[in-house]
Amino acid sequence: MKTLAWMVISTVPLLAADTAIERMSDARLTVSQRNTACFELRGQKTPDVRAAMLKAMKLDQLRACASTNLRVAGAVDELKLALADETPEIRAAAALQLGSFEKPDLMEPLAKAANDPNLLVASNGLYGLSQYRDPAVFPYLEAIARKGGIVGIMALDRVYDLHDPQALGIARKLLGNSEVPDRVAGMRVIGLAGGKEDLPALREIAAKPEQVMVRQRGFGLMPSIDISRAAKATIAQIETRLGEHAQVNAK
Repeated sequence: MKTLAWMVISTVPLLAADTAIERMSDARLTVSQRNTACFELRGQKTPDVRAAMLKAMKLDQLRACASTNLRVAGAVDELKLALADETPEIRAAAALQLGSFEKPDLMEPLAKAANDPNLLVASNGLYGLSQYRDPAVFPYLEAIARKGGIVGIMALDRVYDLHDPQALGIARKLLGNSEVPDRVAGMRVIGLAGGKEDLPALREIAAKPEQVMVRQRGFGLMPSIDISRAAKATIAQIETRLGEHAQVNAK
């Protein structure tokens, strides 16, 4: 009797999972009902559940729940398959989750995602890389930052936040780019970490008043940027910081 009772009790979670998978897959139910079924499966790691979640990632209304469930289940292999999917939204959802594992072997595929032509995939790939605290991620972030653009600018910010010694050098190179947002991003880091050696280039920019209308892929036409004023602000930031440093040393 005890053996029979144990068998009945042990099969209840499996039956519940099967029922939830069926409800999640039932197109006759509402989006809310199907997502509720998806949420009920969170934390379950059986092959059937993982396969169901990978399949559910193909559906817009279930993708967020399914990708989160795969992360919670530690389903790295399934998320890697999703990261290689032909649909950008599926790749983006997978990239958003994979970085949380901080596995060294995932840096390469996430870096590839960060260079994806689709901006959502690229930004999520960078987000995935940005979750790493291991310095081994520095070369991947640096390569993205050097390219500039929206994702490159975000990568530069992360490189600086991680105290990567290459951040200032990358910022100085971006200062010479033709794209105004790249130059402004370079100034931001130079203002925080640059020194007297950066002042001549900044003064040259500051001496030429120039307002530029900027169009960035994915954001359309942005408000005009006064590059000269940005350079002057960066100069003031460096001089203030150097002045404060000199006062501290004098004491």
